[in-house]
Amino acid sequence: MKNLVIVESPAKAKTIEKYLGHDFHVLSSVGHIRSIAKKTKDGTPPIDVAHDFKTIYEIDPEKKKIITELKKAVKAVGAANVWLATDEDREGEAIAWHLCEVLNLDPATTKRITFHEITKPAIEAAIQHPRTVDMKLVEAQQARQILDRLVGFELSPVVWQKVPGGKSAGRVQSPAVRLLVEREHEIEQFAGSFQFKVTAVFVYDGQEVKAELKQRFDTEADAHAFLESLNNAKYTIDDIKTSPSTRNPAAPFTTSTLQQEANAKLGMSSRATMASAQKLYQEGHITYMRTDSVNLSGQAIAASADYIKRLYGIEYSHVRTFKTKSAGAQEAHEAIRPTDVTRESVSGNGYDQKLYDLIRRRTLASQMASAKIKNTTATIRIEQADTKQAINSTANVDNLVFEAKGHTIVFDGFLRVYGGGKDDAILPTFTAGDLVREYSMEARQVFARPPARYTEGTLVKKLEELGIGRPSTYATIMNTIQTRGYAERGESEGEPRDIIVLQRIDGNVERSIQTEKTGSTRGKLVPTPAGELISGFLTDHFKPVVDYGFTANVEKDFDDIASDKLTRNAMLHNFYEPFHARIEQSGAIDRSKVGDSRDIGTDPKTGKPIIARFGRFGPMLQLGSTDSDEKPHFAPLPRGTKISTVTLEQALKAFELPRLVGTTEDGQDINANIGRFGPYIQVGKLYVSLKEDDPREITEAKARELYAAKLQVEAEKHIADFGDVKVLNGRFGPYVTDGKKNAKIPKDIDPKTITAEQAREMIAAAPAKRARGRRSTAQKAGKPRTSSAKAKKK
Repeated sequence: MKNLVIVESPAKAKTIEKYLGHDFHVLSSVGHIRSIAKKTKDGTPPIDVAHDFKTIYEIDPEKKKIITELKKAVKAVGAANVWLATDEDREGEAIAWHLCEVLNLDPATTKRITFHEITKPAIEAAIQHPRTVDMKLVEAQQARQILDRLVGFELSPVVWQKVPGGKSAGRVQSPAVRLLVEREHEIEQFAGSFQFKVTAVFVYDGQEVKAELKQRFDTEADAHAFLESLNNAKYTIDDIKTSPSTRNPAAPFTTSTLQQEANAKLGMSSRATMASAQKLYQEGHITYMRTDSVNLSGQAIAASADYIKRLYGIEYSHVRTFKTKSAGAQEAHEAIRPTDVTRESVSGNGYDQKLYDLIRRRTLASQMASAKIKNTTATIRIEQADTKQAINSTANVDNLVFEAKGHTIVFDGFLRVYGGGKDDAILPTFTAGDLVREYSMEARQVFARPPARYTEGTLVKKLEELGIGRPSTYATIMNTIQTRGYAERGESEGEPRDIIVLQRIDGNVERSIQTEKTGSTRGKLVPTPAGELISGFLTDHFKPVVDYGFTANVEKDFDDIASDKLTRNAMLHNFYEPFHARIEQSGAIDRSKVGDSRDIGTDPKTGKPIIARFGRFGPMLQLGSTDSDEKPHFAPLPRGTKISTVTLEQALKAFELPRLVGTTEDGQDINANIGRFGPYIQVGKLYVSLKEDDPREITEAKARELYAAKLQVEAEKHIADFGDVKVLNGRFGPYVTDGKKNAKIPKDIDPKTITAEQAREMIAAAPAKRARGRRSTAQKAGKPRTSSAKAKKK
């Protein structure tokens, strides 16, 4: 071995070593090897603000073995033959610097290489043109990490002390939660309205023609009168307009647009998208997946053009170049594209293949001709009907005509591979004056739609528009706001709503009531009560932390540090000093006034007050006063209600729990209740979570059904029971347990054939469970242990 290449991931190491040959050995750091210390031996802060933010780093405990192996490898080849090939963004540059620090390498002389795709030509080219560690990029990453740690260290304890149930606050996650909360408030304050939309199906030359009346009616009476006035009507084609249009392909994917499109088209979360993209990159199938750029290399454009001409024809090829809009694009190298555009399939699971196919088709489409479309609009005039006099309201007379719209794809162009190319609503070949026959007609009540909740994809798009976050952080932001319990992915299909439908049938207008669902949250990000509470607290007391413009400017400052327009320490002082002043003033915040609290009314049975407020585990109801000698009773808020909306009737039902629903077929009591983790029914020691049913209303029959299903699951889980040991089916396969130790059953042994003696032997041979130490709140906050804590440890 003559040379040592250090990369970030083991998967990447194998691929690169294959391309470089026997003169190179490739090892992996497995990501970051050091981070800012949580505590120091002498109790001093790990970030010394007074001395230009001098920072103490520590090697991650799980990386010590890796560091030992890397040190041996460096010693074997010599420092002059070490190549640092970590990722090409700020985080990768920082990892390269940390490796220099830990492995005693000089960052000013150690060879640093980057490549945006893992292919033999790209890696060989990188070896031919090494550079050294870019310390400005490193300082930009340090500024980001120091700032985020300071915000977390100083603001999170304030949140714990002042916000009921508060977990943490972050510099980038907090504006994201604020966006969700503000959108939720817009939806709550939305003033609903409705109109009646008239649609018809006409027939011309045996072909159905769908059309809509340009006028919409504000009242049912006007819609009814209009339909009644058409008994003697005839319908004539009055005007036909055709216009050509062109549809152009979108640019190749950036990190942000990939997450948006994968969410919209494949239903993948940002985290799943980036994990799959990382795997595709490491296997050499796509270019680097963290990028702001929409550019394609000349080689990629030429390869795409050649492939398109061969497969679809020369008329489908159109060479395009796209300009990156983001002025501060830190990773502006190349868009996300396949390394070999002719490859249609890749190894891996279904998600990897679907994402690769999406990336490949988007790249090809960007280099294809525009789609040519012919749009047609036919105006259908109403004749021999007294429609104008029939309507009482101030309807627009000019709009009392039907319009039929259609389009025909003349040339599909890029739609051949991306976006679909089917014709939609092709209209017959009309001539002005032609008669069309009414086949059916109805006026349907349509409601105005409130603003749409964000999905992960649309939230990423909004953050990008505001300049908040960077390619490497979007997936982390989406994951953090959900794991911290500030937002959750909705699952509701919506609530039923009655709508009025008026139909013309044989000259008569018939009224019916139909049901539609409204307010679906499925796949949307919905802020939790905890998210609304923390967002309101930060907006009231730490406005810069959630201010969109302020957060975006901080991101710009990081870019300026990377481009040597701003010094790291100046930027940190500008942020920290006013922020720390707010922290010092936070002691005056009255915890009792944080969050909503509302008197609902009085319990008629006890005469005690019922209060809706926020508690340690979220919003809740309180029966009784904390000022009295008698301890209050508590209950969770009913599903679908909020502190600001829950009624006395709903609150009284909440205190009816636990509720005896009935009995099982063998006579055991079935009780329903709501616990910390949601509603459930209980039979003996068996608990069944309720996902759709309300514990206050669930019937005995439904409870028995859920109980039977749970018993079936439990029966499938239990393979054998020998009293002191059991053979069970687990998440990762069959295993033996005695309640204290577990032993995995080898694949070549049928778990159903295991005897009691064999099970006990497996348990005896299994290693003991490792004890799990519990960290104190002070440790989690990065604070040193107290002397008493140390004494206890000894």
